[in-house]
Amino acid sequence: MANFIHAHQNLSKGDTVVVQCSHQCNVLLLDDENFDLYRNRQKHVFYGGRYTHFPAKLAVPKTGHWNVVIDLGGKQAAIQHAISYIRNTPLQAPKAATQPRKG
Repeated sequence: MANFIHAHQNLSKGDTVVVQCSHQCNVLLLDDENFDLYRNRQKHVFYGGRYTHFPAKLAVPKTGHWNVVIDLGGKQAAIQHAISYIRNTPLQAPKAATQPRKG
């Protein structure tokens, strides 16, 4: 298997993975089980695909450990890349300044 770039991150449902790359490539988002299958050249399930324009943005479908893979599809190139994450943190209700009193 050709070399690939890999990042592993604990992400929450609704977070967004953002990938920048200087070359067209495959960008894959895989859970741990499917990443192991990918590395072993076995059938795997992923989110993403082939990108020719960047940034590539992938929504995280469920909370857990996720693997981001940048793969040139068997080709080789000196690429520049960046992987970042936009966290989808829920808004928290403001805390009351004072506690209600019983009278």
